[in-house]
Amino acid sequence: MGNFFDNRILLITLTVWAVAQAIKVCLGIIQERRFNFRWFIGTGGMPSSHAAGAAALATTCGLQLGFASPVFALAAVFALVTMFDAQGVRRAAGQQAVILNQILDDVYQGRFEGNRLKELLGHSPFQVLVGAVLGIIFSYVLYTV
Repeated sequence: MGNFFDNRILLITLTVWAVAQAIKVCLGIIQERRFNFRWFIGTGGMPSSHAAGAAALATTCGLQLGFASPVFALAAVFALVTMFDAQGVRRAAGQQAVILNQILDDVYQGRFEGNRLKELLGHSPFQVLVGAVLGIIFSYVLYTV
C-alpha cells in the first residue's frame, strides 16, 4: 500500500491548482490594490483554477499512464465537463444573481434585509482557456522535472 506522497498525479494536480489560486490572488491584489482572503477560496477570477486542476489531472494521467489509457480518457472527459460547467452553467447562474440582486435593490430601495446572492460564480471562456493552458504547461513541467 502506497503513501499519499507517492501519488505523483495527485500531488502535481494539487500543486497546479494551488499555483492557479496564487496567481488569482496576486492579480486581485494588483487590480484592486488590496488583499482579500476570499480570493484563496472563492470561485471565479483569472485564471480558472478549476480548469487548471482538471487539465493538470488529465495531462499527468496521460503522461504517466499513456494517452490511450482509459484513465486518461476519464480524466479528459472530467476536464471538459469541469471547464464547460465553469464557463457555462456557473457563469450563467452568476449573471442571474446580478440581475436578481438589482431587482431586489430596485424593489426594496436598499431596505432588503436578507442575504444578497453571490454574483461571482463562474469564469469567462478566456479565464477557462488560460487556466487549461496553465494546467497543461505546469503539469508537464512538474512531471518531467
